[in-house]
Amino acid sequence: MKSQRIGCVVVLTVAIAAFAQTPPPAPLAFEVASIKPAGALDPLAIAQGKVSVGMKVDGAICNIGSFSLRDLVRTAYEVKDYQISGLDSLGAAMSAQRFNIQATLPEGATEKQVPQMLQAMLAERFKLVIHRETRDQPVYALIVAKGGPKLKDAEPDPPAPADAAPATPDAPKKGEAVFGQGANQVRISGNPTDGKGMVVKGGPMGQMHMTMADGKLHLEASKMTMASLADVATNFVGKPVVDMTELKGNYQVALDLSMDDIKNVARAAGMNMPGTPAGNAANAPVDAADPSGSSIFGSVQQLGLKLEARKAPLPYIVVDHFEKMPTEN
Repeated sequence: MKSQRIGCVVVLTVAIAAFAQTPPPAPLAFEVASIKPAGALDPLAIAQGKVSVGMKVDGAICNIGSFSLRDLVRTAYEVKDYQISGLDSLGAAMSAQRFNIQATLPEGATEKQVPQMLQAMLAERFKLVIHRETRDQPVYALIVAKGGPKLKDAEPDPPAPADAAPATPDAPKKGEAVFGQGANQVRISGNPTDGKGMVVKGGPMGQMHMTMADGKLHLEASKMTMASLADVATNFVGKPVVDMTELKGNYQVALDLSMDDIKNVARAAGMNMPGTPAGNAANAPVDAADPSGSSIFGSVQQLGLKLEARKAPLPYIVVDHFEKMPTEN
């Protein structure tokens, strides 16, 4: 009996040792990826459908259009822009550098696994090395103001017919720009300055309508969560905005945004402003000493909400090393 126990212990020890020596599975990676430089973002070219922006997965092919290195890191690690640290050394010119990527997914891989494959591609082609940490950071908390929210619930989505076949997307109409695919497809038509306004259909915020008057952009979204509103506000205030409203569901939201704020957001996204050469100092976002002067503060107050300065712990992706340009295809 004693010898049997000893034998079991020996077998178990050998099994554990063998398991410990088994190398971890290789990270999921694209079979092949072509990375080519792309030009700076041009709002007119985008509106005319001449430039593809965003990520689209069609079967085994992943197409990424006009992504910066920061965009790639954000998508690969599924974080927000302000949760990325360590890319400041890129400089203005390299921050504006964008890439077009066409990659082939391995057999059996799904669209949900694309971020993991992007991580492997960044490590191989851009020599990206990162670590994660949590930092106590200044933020704006999106909270409910005294008096309560002044929000109207979004209209419920119409039920889909049980026997309906997958819809075949219509070809873009004249003057219409189409981005993305499936549930994430967005269609943009019209002009915010022509009186009728611009209409954005699809995407997570439902249909949006934008018009311009008196130097302000009026935006109406038919379906917006408070987390989405926090993301929108983050673009205008220079600090992360964290949803602390505890309001669930979707709401109809209207915002009035100044053109100065809109231009700053466009510049920060790397878009060329009309009449300004790419990389010119005039294209750099204005670093407002008092971000509370942003038009988003007033718009949020009209909704019965408030942006309040606080500190909060936030997870970060910290970039330890990267190459500014990828290795050859």
